[in-house]
Amino acid sequence: MAPTAKLSTPPAAPRHLTLDFEPDGQQLDNIKAQLDLVLLALESLTGMGSEAMLQAAETLGLSDQVGDRVSLWRLRQSSPLRKGQGRKRMDVEEARSLVLIICHLARQNQELIRRAVTLLEQLTGQNRKPHEAALLGDYLDNFNNMYEERMEEDDGTPDQRAYLALKLLIDLLFYSAPNGAQRLWLALLERAK
Repeated sequence: MAPTAKLSTPPAAPRHLTLDFEPDGQQLDNIKAQLDLVLLALESLTGMGSEAMLQAAETLGLSDQVGDRVSLWRLRQSSPLRKGQGRKRMDVEEARSLVLIICHLARQNQELIRRAVTLLEQLTGQNRKPHEAALLGDYLDNFNNMYEERMEEDDGTPDQRAYLALKLLIDLLFYSAPNGAQRLWLALLERAK
């Protein structure tokens, strides 16, 4: 049987995601938290699960970093925002791998992301609430439910959580672009400083 061709071109190799500085523990915590939130937004919008993330890792040749459900779960649990976090420390190579996986999945779901952002722009222009559109209402409900289920309790209000979810949705549109991995990597490093 002939091997099947890959439908999408893998993003730049992790070595292209360079560091200007070596992140300290607090900076790595910020990177881990942000990566987990971006994945949460992607899951909330698309309904994908760990299987899609593992398939992306395999497609991108990142199975050494993210090879099974347990390793993925441990990476996600390393976020300081997670309930029961701290079971695994994430290193820079694992962070790079997650960046590539996120951007690969965002590209695969670019049409859905673009449709959601366009709806958000339309509703905002009409001074209407995002929940008035089924796609955005479902996304916000999913995000809120997953956040409450997985993350430590915070002092944030539902409006603050909705704002976070919508900001992450817009960010996903940028991360779905051909240079999305570089954009996400730079955003993570900037927020980590």
